[in-house]
Amino acid sequence: MQIAIEGLSVHFKNADGSALAALGPLSVTIDSGSFVALLGPSGCGKSTLVRTVAGLQQATTGTVHIGDRLVTEPMDGIVLMFQDANLMPWRTVRDNIALPLELNFVPKPERYQRVASLLPLLGLEDFAESYPSELSGGMAQRAALGRVLIQNPDVVLLDEPFGALDAMTREKISLDLLRLWTRYQETVLMVTHDINEAVLLADRILILSQRPGQIIGDITVPLDRPRTLDMVYTQPFIETAREVRETIDRA
Repeated sequence: MQIAIEGLSVHFKNADGSALAALGPLSVTIDSGSFVALLGPSGCGKSTLVRTVAGLQQATTGTVHIGDRLVTEPMDGIVLMFQDANLMPWRTVRDNIALPLELNFVPKPERYQRVASLLPLLGLEDFAESYPSELSGGMAQRAALGRVLIQNPDVVLLDEPFGALDAMTREKISLDLLRLWTRYQETVLMVTHDINEAVLLADRILILSQRPGQIIGDITVPLDRPRTLDMVYTQPFIETAREVRETIDRA
């Protein structure tokens, strides 16, 4: 599903009542089925942007459309995943992943069948009955990702979902995400601070300026798919990462 952002800005109120310009104005169109990474300096409004696309933050000016729908509040088909897995400790992996289906009154046999088909893709087929306290950080994030994908979303918004993981686990789960995205082809907008992660995962990288965040870079990643970790040693990868870094340094 296409994301169309037009003239978007977000202002917050300071304690003294004055307005703080957090984001924009900015305009951008994200094609249906594409994977876009969002980078920029800390505090530039990356999370504000994805929260606005998710309908959790009201725009001060401008509009966000998902397909032909104007986003003014959370909507079906748009899901947001944060850095914290937020799994319910009293529910098993299977029941955590199935939670959105349960809330939509999907019968238990159907939701368990759908979870069972997803677990092998997440590498969690042996942990369906495990509880969050029994999982590593990477496994917990896989379960959280499963809870997102079980909804068959049109748009997936990721706000630094792997930021708390160690480097090796982060690389592995990033490749898992790519494999799942290739299978389901949702539109993905992902906030990250990791330049290599952005180049490895994305078709396109948007770079925001210092607050209020405006788009100062729109870089196409010239790497074929499927992507592999070996690509990080190739000249196109290195040159793209350098271009991203130089753009951020100018922000």
